[in-house]
Amino acid sequence: QVELVESGGGLVQAGGSLRLSCAASGRTANNYAMAWFRQAPGKERDFVASISWSGSSIYYADSIKGRFTISRDNAKNTVNLQMNSLKPEDTAVYYCVAGPSPRTQRIGEYDYWGQGTQVTVSS
Repeated sequence: QVELVESGGGLVQAGGSLRLSCAASGRTANNYAMAWFRQAPGKERDFVASISWSGSSIYYADSIKGRFTISRDNAKNTVNLQMNSLKPEDTAVYYCVAGPSPRTQRIGEYDYWGQGTQVTVSS
């Protein structure tokens, strides 16, 4: 069992930055690939970024490439999402997830989900 708790969401103006963190607990938490998904109001949950357990493989959605950076610190059991140059369309609830592979962008492939943290970008 892996438990995930997100933090760092909030309200920011367009062009600003936020850093999301996800604290993972559980005996095998570091064995999992980690990812971030997001869900905007009235829309489906979309893939944002993923990272392998070693940190050597990273994938990004086209919509956030060059603006967001995913990283992990296995010593602290944390995964971070640095979000720069934020746009109003980045407004969503952001979810931290854990699964066996960072290569998939399919929701069903991830086994564990956090409760989510709200990010609101004002224009």
